Amino acid sequence: MRDDSLHSFVPYPHVPVAHAADGPLKGLSLGVKDLFDVKGYPTGAGSPHMLAMSGIKKAHAPLVALMLKAGARFVAKTVTDELAFSLNGKNAHFGSPINAAAPERITGGSSSGSASAVSGRLVDVALGTDTGGSVRAPASYCGLFGIRPTHGRVSLKGCWPLADSFDTPGYFTRDGATFVRVGEVFLGKDKAPLPEAPRLIVARDMFDLAVPEAGRILGDVVNRLSLRLGDMPEVTLAKDIDALYWAFRWLQGREAWLADGDMIGRFAPPLGPGVAERFAFARTVTDEQVEAGQRTRTAFRKAVRKLLGKDGVIVMPTVPDVAPLTSTSEGDLDDFRNRALRLLCPSGLTGFPQISIPVAMRDGAPLGLSILGPPGSDLSLVRLAARLEVAARLRIA
Repeated sequence: MRDDSLHSFVPYPHVPVAHAADGPLKGLSLGVKDLFDVKGYPTGAGSPHMLAMSGIKKAHAPLVALMLKAGARFVAKTVTDELAFSLNGKNAHFGSPINAAAPERITGGSSSGSASAVSGRLVDVALGTDTGGSVRAPASYCGLFGIRPTHGRVSLKGCWPLADSFDTPGYFTRDGATFVRVGEVFLGKDKAPLPEAPRLIVARDMFDLAVPEAGRILGDVVNRLSLRLGDMPEVTLAKDIDALYWAFRWLQGREAWLADGDMIGRFAPPLGPGVAERFAFARTVTDEQVEAGQRTRTAFRKAVRKLLGKDGVIVMPTVPDVAPLTSTSEGDLDDFRNRALRLLCPSGLTGFPQISIPVAMRDGAPLGLSILGPPGSDLSLVRLAARLEVAARLRIA
């Protein structure tokens, strides 16, 4: 029987999904975010209207097929925030999955069900998507490894879009060994691998965006790592973080309206709190704002590429703090989301890979540290993340 005590799964009637009897992912159970097509199931995208329009899919998304061919066993489709346009993990239509690592706190979204299912040991690995932080934020909130790969590295065919120039697939695991094992299948070989001992660079301005106590805790982790791995020079990653934030908001908003605006304008589906307001904003984004956002993105990508070179890895908080409480008001959640986006947008704007690593706790809730590497270094970054998590756990006497 499928366990859904955490409300992680979309309650579709069970349809058997074949998987290879052997392969590198043999023995691992798999959850799939309900943006990806799975043969025999609809794809609802967290929206009753999209579910009604979907029909039963006749083929797997290529990424799902890849995981099944490698031996992963499909368990269920996981809940997503509505149309993937949220970081909170709340869906007004299908409910909110439970954060097994901190049940009184949100899971984060939009890959909410995937993070919930992995944190609650209902599956070993789960697919998600990350446009503005929808894998990285839930990974931090739920105490998981989570990756946003280099943009365009992994196929998103057969996956409902939100913002094409930002959308990436991603995945969650609980431990580093499984994270590496899945990464070898999910990512394939690196075209630009990192050296065995990359340069670790601390983004001081990003640490300043965390709440003071969270910044202190993660700073202690970095200090422990530096004792083992050597000095980590500090840099300022963003000269104007607010300019980056608005560039991301404008570009994501324009692309989100291109993806879903026709459907919203034609059918006027009831949108949940927060989602409705974000689409209303998306509709108002001007051509001038898009052009300004593109200029900012181009300049920032060039600067970060120069900083990283072929061997640099930026170390920074994933999000400003532990997950907000489930009782937090919509207004306060939106304020926190806007703070979080300032930390999450550099990876999206550059298109470079970023991984959230479970390294710390605050007030009994998980808190992640991130590493961001050069484009095409994803699998190297996955292996580095697993090593850093172990090093962070081993205190020096």
